[in-house]
Amino acid sequence: MIRINRSVATLIGIIVLAAGFLAYRSLTAEQIAYPVMAAAALESVPDKEAEAGTDGAGAVPPAYRELARSYPQPGDGLGEAVVITASSYSGKSSDAAIEQTEEEGGGDTALAWNNDQGWVEWHFRIPEDGLYQLQIQYAPQSGSYDSIMRGFQIDGSYPFEEAKSLALDRYWKDSQFPYVKNKLGNEIRPVQTEIGGWKSGTISNYAVSSEPLMWQLSGGEHVLRMTAGSGQLKLASLSWTPAKIAPAYEQYLSEAEGTGTSAPGEPWFHIYEAEKFSSKSKPGIQTASVREPAVSPDPKGRIVYNAIGGERWKNAGEWVEWTMEAPRDGFYEIELKYAQTWRSKSNVYRTVAIDGKVPFRELLHYKLPETGHLELLPLQDGEGRPYRIYLKRGAHTIRLTADATQLEPAAEAMKKSIAELNSFDRKIRQISGNYGFGRGGTNIDVNRTWNLATYYPGIEEDLNAMLVRLNQTAAYLEGVHQNRTDAVTSIRVVVDTLQDYLNDIDGIPDRIADLSVAQSSLALWLNQQTDQPLMLDYIVLRTPGAQTGLKTASTASYLWYSAVDFARTFTMSYNEKSLNKEDAITIWVQRGRDYADLLNQMIEQEFTPQTGITVNVNLMPNPNALILSNAAGDQPDLVLGVSGDMPVDYAMRGAVEDLSGYEGFDEVMQRFIPGVMNGYRFNGGVYGLPEIQNFSALYYRSDILSGLGLEPPDTWEDVYRMLPTLQEQGMAFYYPPKDFATLFLENKASFYNKTGTGTLLGEKNALHAFTQWSELFGKYLFPQDVPSFLEHFRKGDVPIGIADFSTYIMLNVAAPDIAGQWKMAPLPGIKNSGGVVERWAQQPTSAAMIMKKSDKKQQAWQFMKWWTATDVQRRYGSDIESYYGLEYRWNTANVNALLSMPWPQQDLSAMKEQLRWGSNVPIVPGHYFLPRIMDFAWNDAVLRAVPAKEALEAGASDLEREMRRKQDDFGLPPDTDLQVPEALKPYDFSIAGGANP
Repeated sequence: MIRINRSVATLIGIIVLAAGFLAYRSLTAEQIAYPVMAAAALESVPDKEAEAGTDGAGAVPPAYRELARSYPQPGDGLGEAVVITASSYSGKSSDAAIEQTEEEGGGDTALAWNNDQGWVEWHFRIPEDGLYQLQIQYAPQSGSYDSIMRGFQIDGSYPFEEAKSLALDRYWKDSQFPYVKNKLGNEIRPVQTEIGGWKSGTISNYAVSSEPLMWQLSGGEHVLRMTAGSGQLKLASLSWTPAKIAPAYEQYLSEAEGTGTSAPGEPWFHIYEAEKFSSKSKPGIQTASVREPAVSPDPKGRIVYNAIGGERWKNAGEWVEWTMEAPRDGFYEIELKYAQTWRSKSNVYRTVAIDGKVPFRELLHYKLPETGHLELLPLQDGEGRPYRIYLKRGAHTIRLTADATQLEPAAEAMKKSIAELNSFDRKIRQISGNYGFGRGGTNIDVNRTWNLATYYPGIEEDLNAMLVRLNQTAAYLEGVHQNRTDAVTSIRVVVDTLQDYLNDIDGIPDRIADLSVAQSSLALWLNQQTDQPLMLDYIVLRTPGAQTGLKTASTASYLWYSAVDFARTFTMSYNEKSLNKEDAITIWVQRGRDYADLLNQMIEQEFTPQTGITVNVNLMPNPNALILSNAAGDQPDLVLGVSGDMPVDYAMRGAVEDLSGYEGFDEVMQRFIPGVMNGYRFNGGVYGLPEIQNFSALYYRSDILSGLGLEPPDTWEDVYRMLPTLQEQGMAFYYPPKDFATLFLENKASFYNKTGTGTLLGEKNALHAFTQWSELFGKYLFPQDVPSFLEHFRKGDVPIGIADFSTYIMLNVAAPDIAGQWKMAPLPGIKNSGGVVERWAQQPTSAAMIMKKSDKKQQAWQFMKWWTATDVQRRYGSDIESYYGLEYRWNTANVNALLSMPWPQQDLSAMKEQLRWGSNVPIVPGHYFLPRIMDFAWNDAVLRAVPAKEALEAGASDLEREMRRKQDDFGLPPDTDLQVPEALKPYDFSIAGGANP
């Protein structure tokens, strides 16, 4: 029996009062009914920013939703499906890797598309005019965690905008169920396994239509062309099936009752745990551990993956499927135990399909309101009557698909509003000469009096048009959610800003910064507008009226559950350190739990059986714990996941082991880019190994640059030549203001002398590099403050810039609106006397290191050799990405493992070119002062107009003083030689095994 002391009782009392107050507020809150606006009314607002263009084969195609409004009602009179055998293609492009393959067991041939380039096409004949749906039988080829993406043209053009990029899903499942548990009793999330084999899918896009996409085809001959996207696949057939729409519920019920049903029988129900799914469309749709009363199963203070979804199941088109068993023919009802707590005052939507078919229209984009916690609700009509669904005896599948069709019109309207605001912003900046970005801007002449309408005759009309669209968007969202959401509030703030502009047009140039805030606010909500997060605990299948005894938890049960959970913390162990084996090496990992759990699994499956060495893996949430443990003599043997400068920082203090003398060290070093290892060398030793590696690259909007007649720059001279064209359009090139290292390295300017005891910032090359860096922002007007390069890149006012690898991930994951419109390239460089463009840059890493006080150094080194090996890093990267998809790409520092990841070929080529120029700044006593003095020098040169030489000399003097102070602290005499390394040659990928001079 758990005893609750006085402090716990006081806590419970406070919770009771708070819950009572909130309950009273919710019961007395006034309900407001908002008028429902049709999407067609919102979409009919004229788009002032629509521009003519091409899709590669004609005019810009219409949006599917716009086109579908002109479609006739699908009929039942059309004949059989028109089936196209994929291997009987009529043409292909030269760059499409197409071959015919014979499938096992039957002699049937299929078409294998072994790359993601080019196109392939087929001729087919449609018997009569009508609406058709495209069904494809396909088999994804392994090697990626993303869906297969392809475009579809009919007779040489895309029939609608969305046809340029449509998805063919992969199928995924957990590699094992039930889940295994760790030493503490916490479940370990398993890696994801792709379900192979042939799939049959009807082309859909749940952002624009809850039903499969319909294609209007005339009777006669046609050509279907499938265009490049991403992923490799095999194709068996493509079928044009006459379109049919789901019936209304009353019609469905009438037809089902007419088939004759079995006797009702005894009341029956069954609970299907949501985490025990049969398949899903994305590996990133993950199970979650929920601690609430009445959750199934109860975790009882541990990590138990008892639900699925949440923020991991939110994108349109993502689905999860379960297998259910009906004991007899008859009608059934379905209940969902779910939570939607992520989008305040908003609904989320799921389309419900049974055995691959939506039974009636009411289950298209079925509305699931916001909840405060897990609630149990049946699928029901607006009056609260549960829907009855007829099932034959036996196994059935139920699929819930995230559906954003109700929100997509608002998202499209917000996207157009952002484009209009961006265009308006550019026009005002061109007139006023203010090209500043960010919160403040530059070149604001507050003493000038404007007559803006003279220079911008249509300004009042444009402001009114933007106000109309924004007000319509807000009204539409209020109607959909029957609430004033946070997004609506944000839109209303933008409306107030534009209304102020309209009231004082001539004052706009002095308040142009308000427009940047407005654009950023809308962009923030645009990213979240179509998100559909939903957490599912379980699904109940029951006969109509069956009493399940299942309930939504009450407020009182939450209070009791919280109290018991709190009391449990006094008796349960939460630290794996208490279970450590004395004879094992101890590893501390500064990463998330999933990373550590996967590492532990691989150790138990591979490392320990191979070496006989047992390992304790513990989480290290804060690196300060390492400092304290080392001082107390209770340090681990090995540390993973710390910042790349920590090994040498600790080595200066005698706390980290030198690895250079261990057996096999030279072989291990071949796994990494030599220039990256500069940050691990100190005083002739090597004190750590890199695990993951970051790098910067050039990102550019290929559509915008092509429209301006510009090519991506190869050198900095190319950058300077393109700036006038960009700035004439109110656009900018982005360079991270704090990144001084790139230009110093490209200019062959060293920060420290070869002994590591003094600075070389006073040298000619250093002054030249610093001058180039500061002139980017002073002379060439690069933006000094860009709150979010990603958002400005998406809007197009900063269509090119330098950013790190995380931007690549975000563009792939969070910017579907510009998919196919951007590319990655190596950094602009400086051409040397031999005509080679040198692109030297830092490539920050996370590190692994062995602690000096460890008494198991040899075993720890054996682990480091195993952990950094190519096969181990490849498997670990593949498995961790299987948890959440591309956004968890393990950017390993092992070169061969990195190149084996499923990169698009063009991106891989750009990465290889940039990676070979890696050269990390060495770590010396006082190194932490370098970024600080460079920041001060930049401020002096750019913001205070101090001459570059004077600003840099002041910083060099401060750095020299701090370096000498730290050398004294470490007891290093003036003639010390710390043997500072430097990268002399770029990495050569052509040398087998990565060996480099």
